[in-house]
Amino acid sequence: MDGKHPKRRKDKYNPYKLVIHNGTYYISFKDGQGVYQRIEINKELYTVMDSFEREDLAYLNEVDRHIEQFEITDEEITMRSAEQPELTEDIALRNMRSEHLHQELDKLPGVQRRRVILHYFYGFTYEEIAKREGCTVMPVKRSIDRALKKIKSIFQNRG
Repeated sequence: MDGKHPKRRKDKYNPYKLVIHNGTYYISFKDGQGVYQRIEINKELYTVMDSFEREDLAYLNEVDRHIEQFEITDEEITMRSAEQPELTEDIALRNMRSEHLHQELDKLPGVQRRRVILHYFYGFTYEEIAKREGCTVMPVKRSIDRALKKIKSIFQNRG
């Protein structure tokens, strides 16, 4: 990828931008005096920072989806207090399913496993994965679809 890093949501704690230009990796930001700075970094540092940035984005998206952004009325509080807590058996079953899912992911061929993890756990789009792996979108989509079909089949057969 050449040019700007894909646009990602920023917050005040992440004021930098990662940039690739002519095959060279940079981090850019404004210093304490408000002067724009651009520093060349190596590919390994870029990859690590990119990964951290994606994890931060996933966390911010999780907060947006699951943290309430509105006032709760007295009626809602009363209704919620009447709700039963999740049963220990339900928690154990959910944990077992999660563990089983990870075991099945580990059994997938390397390419399928990598693509599923990038897409579902790190939030990469098919296009981003394809660009990263130097292929078109269709092979990425097909391998993810095949992996999901395998995993669904295993879960359906197991009950």
